[in-house]
Parts: sequence; structure tokens; C-alpha cells
Amino acid sequence: MTIPDTKDGTLFYLVGASGAGKDSLLRYARTRLAGKPVTFAHRYITRPVELSGENHIALSPAEFAERRARGCFIMHWESHGLSYGIGVEINSWMQLGLNVVVNGSRAYLPQALALFPALVPVWVRVKPEVLATRLHQRGRETAADIQQRLQRAQAFSLPDLPRLQTLDNDGALEDAGEQLCQLLMV
Repeated sequence: MTIPDTKDGTLFYLVGASGAGKDSLLRYARTRLAGKPVTFAHRYITRPVELSGENHIALSPAEFAERRARGCFIMHWESHGLSYGIGVEINSWMQLGLNVVVNGSRAYLPQALALFPALVPVWVRVKPEVLATRLHQRGRETAADIQQRLQRAQAFSLPDLPRLQTLDNDGALEDAGEQLCQLLMV
């Protein structure tokens, strides 16, 4: 699939089940594409920072609500009892010609497409058995939470979107990581 050339940068919106490897892929691409015209948007989350987790900006619920009320987020959603936001700064970055990568929400994708009709959704997929292993290994959720996440992942599918890109992340991180890097440099 060819992604149209524009003067502005392209918004890439990464989605996938929790445990699909989005954070690992983003860390891989961030390292490999250092110095390239690609920037990775930090998410603002009402969750403390974890050393091995996502590189996000932790906000208290009150701080999040204040920033949301003042229009600091271009996108925001709730998931699993947490608030997530993407800052308005991504508009400036794209106007500067940078490709911007967002770690998005599957449920929020329709709203993201309404805001940014030219965004490129990138679906990170993994087999159910791989997902189960990863969720157990990270040790963040209870067994019941993991079961719910697995059921939610199996029930989810994306509609046929014009620019949809799919990355299978069942194997070595480098395989899907290189595919993501190539996609982001379009």
C-alpha cells in the first residue's frame, strides 16, 4: 500500500491488545530511527511510571482533569480505570514535516480517524497463546484480568480501513520492529 505524500508529516496510530508488544516495538523503533524525521508522542496517563513499562508522563487524576479542561489534549480516552491523553503538540510536529507515532486505543480509533482522517492505523497482532504468555510474564494483572484481556483481544477486529497496516509480532522483536521502522519512514 502506498501512503500519499504530503508536506505535513503523517500520523501513525498504533493499536493492539495489551501485551501485543506495542511498547517494545516503540522502544525498538525509537532507537533505530534516532535522528530521522519521526517523533514518538508520549502518552499522559494517570498511572505511575514503571521502569520496564511504557515511557509515559504520569499525571494524577486531578492534573489530568485540569489539562483536559484547558485543551491540552488533542485525544483522550479512559481504559481499565485509567485516563490517557495525547498532547496537542502533535499538530505542531506534523506541521514541521515530522511523522508522528501514537500508542493509541483500539476503542478510540473511530474518534482518532474523525480528528485525523489521513492517519495510518497500525494494528499489532499476536497469536492468543503468545499474548497469554506475555501477559503472565509481565505480572501486572491478576489471572482474572488476564482472562478478560484475552477475551477482549479475541473479540476485537478492525474494519477494512483504507490505510490500515498490520504487523504480526509473534516472533523476534527485530522482525516486526524492522517492519515498523520501514513503515514509519514512508
